[in-house]
Amino acid sequence: MVAIRLTWDDGADRSLGLPVYASAGAAGADLRANLPDRGSVVLKPGARALVPTGLRMAIPEGFEVQIRPRSGLALKHGITLLNAPGTIDSDYRGPLGVIVMNAGQAAFEIAHGDRIAQMIVAPVLLPEFELVETLDDTARGAGGFGSTGVSE
Repeated sequence: MVAIRLTWDDGADRSLGLPVYASAGAAGADLRANLPDRGSVVLKPGARALVPTGLRMAIPEGFEVQIRPRSGLALKHGITLLNAPGTIDSDYRGPLGVIVMNAGQAAFEIAHGDRIAQMIVAPVLLPEFELVETLDDTARGAGGFGSTGVSE
């Protein structure tokens, strides 16, 4: 079992609790907006904001935490994360903030305590990089965007 150690930022609302998995089969644990004034942030269409979670974490070496959008917010309101998935490295100890963007058509309010993203713990492989003269051939070759066909 991997343990992610968490601590609260100064002034964070601890009553919001730690990240939790909403169901037994959930891969991501929900993160909540932990706003310093316990208020809200209004995102106009196209706007973005760094939303604090009130948390700091220690991730074991060999792992990362990925921050991903919540599908319901994306579908219903166009709320996404600008750098999705965001990566938190094992050696980072600063505040955990989430870069939220409104790609929707209407202003969207993020209230204190709202679930704004999900975090997933994943292993990290650190391969060696090796310079070679040529690469092996594949059926796809150098085919780029859309080169493997169109889905219908």
